[in-house]
Amino acid sequence: MALRNIVKDGDPVLLKNCKPVEKFDSRLAQLLDDMADTMYNAEGLGLAAPQVGIIRRAVVIDVSQDRSGLIELVNPVIIERSDESQYGTEGCLSFPEMYGYVTRPKTVKFRAQDRFGNEYEKEVSDLFARAVCHELDHLDGRVLPTYIEAPYEADESE
Repeated sequence: MALRNIVKDGDPVLLKNCKPVEKFDSRLAQLLDDMADTMYNAEGLGLAAPQVGIIRRAVVIDVSQDRSGLIELVNPVIIERSDESQYGTEGCLSFPEMYGYVTRPKTVKFRAQDRFGNEYEKEVSDLFARAVCHELDHLDGRVLPTYIEAPYEADESE
């Protein structure tokens, strides 16, 4: 496993539509492992393949408090979104100085594959749903600045 460089604002790779993963092999496993290491090292909650310069539909997410809840989403698709929404702050490892308020669905259901190609579905809510929406946006070339409704300004006492 290795740390990869995180692509930053201004790199055109962030605006590309990713291609589906077709080979479930050791190279994909290495990519997912590297993405997880990179995400944890950067203290992020999620990371999409284009954020490390790879134009493939792969994402890693861990929103658990103890950082033991890693989930890998290969070729993910949101299949249901709740009508109920949530409004909260978001940041992005590719836009390290930018934070803002974004509205997302409170709950989403997605279909994805694991690193071996096995398909699964999962329904998630709250922060997990926010992370899924945010990371899947990256796979379609949509980035945080286009979603920010209001800038986030930290309280001086924080």
